[in-house]
Amino acid sequence: MRKTLNILRNSLKLTFQELKVNKLRTALSLTGVAFGIFCIIGVLATVNSLERNIQNEVKSLGSNTIYIDKWDYSGGPDQPIWKFMARPTPAYEEAEMVRQRAVLLEDIAFLMQTGGTISHKDDVLQSVSVYGVNEEQMIIQPLGFDQGRFFSASEFNAGSNVCLIGFTNAENLFGNTVRALGKQIDVKGKKATIVGVIKKEGTNMIGWDYDNCIMLPYKFCKQLYEEKNANPILIAKGKEGVTTDALMDELKGIMRQIRRLGPRQEDNFSLNSVEAFSKAITGFFSTVNVVGAIIGGISLIVGLFGIANIMFVTVRERTSIIGLKKAIGAKKSSILFEFLMEATVLCILGGAIGLFFVYILTLILSGPLKFPVYISLPMLFATIIICLSVGILAGIIPASQAAKMDPVVAIRSK
Repeated sequence: MRKTLNILRNSLKLTFQELKVNKLRTALSLTGVAFGIFCIIGVLATVNSLERNIQNEVKSLGSNTIYIDKWDYSGGPDQPIWKFMARPTPAYEEAEMVRQRAVLLEDIAFLMQTGGTISHKDDVLQSVSVYGVNEEQMIIQPLGFDQGRFFSASEFNAGSNVCLIGFTNAENLFGNTVRALGKQIDVKGKKATIVGVIKKEGTNMIGWDYDNCIMLPYKFCKQLYEEKNANPILIAKGKEGVTTDALMDELKGIMRQIRRLGPRQEDNFSLNSVEAFSKAITGFFSTVNVVGAIIGGISLIVGLFGIANIMFVTVRERTSIIGLKKAIGAKKSSILFEFLMEATVLCILGGAIGLFFVYILTLILSGPLKFPVYISLPMLFATIIICLSVGILAGIIPASQAAKMDPVVAIRSK
């Protein structure tokens, strides 16, 4: 054990001496590996961070949740768009019909979603997301509140002119969320009293635009907007332990009954599974990761050949020294280990430089992308393994040549 540690220490010492003596050669060697690691880890870090952000937003749509809509969110079957447009929109009454007939259902919500303009005195906000909801919305997709509360049962039943407002909208109209509570805003010519400010959610690429929304009780919302033109959907959540496939099968049969479709008639609705959407995203990003890894791998191969070339030169320069070492009793394994160590150290240093630039990249991208880009622990381990592998591959042939040299021939060489 002590002998091995001595060999390791001496090998490291020689390696760093060589790096100091041949600075330009070392810099060129490190550049290739650093660039390769930068390409691979940079792509993986960005893509994985983006995937994690999108998956978190998908999860916010609800677990074990099915969206019943006229549109197929995944692109659906190969049908002309006019067929989807001709489908009937989900109706408020259908939610109750599904609830009464379903066995696997925990609950079902009805949601209207459109865009509009809101104002308070002289301040006007345009392109605001307007959601009309029923009581079950809070069960299926719980909301967090910065101020206030959700609608009460009496407000739902009476269709009271109350509303919830998104965090960003509250700040834009009133300066802060505390001042928004209890104030009235104008929505399509009618006053609505703010009873709650939704907790800040941050920028979403998919899912609900809670920060930039107002939320109204369904009966009040339909007084302002025509239901069928407000993109209504049904959101069904399965009971604990119920699989998505089982829930979809039950909902499909129930919706066909409600719509009175014959055995030969095709569905005039779509069942959109959050779980299926999540799997599709995973599959897409897996492909992107593979493409990124291939591009980075090509760069790394260039670095590998660069280090291999440097190692051949190093072996040739140290031929006489190798001969002396073998003449005084150095074993082949010691010589082999020395040169493999040097190649590996070069690769690890190059990888460290590449990781440093990836870290700089994550800091630069985190601002414009509005979500944290980070280097995960598995990526750090992957970098170490890649560098060790590249170092061994780049150094194995030159190291083998050095280990096999005849000491007499090596000593006489100049």
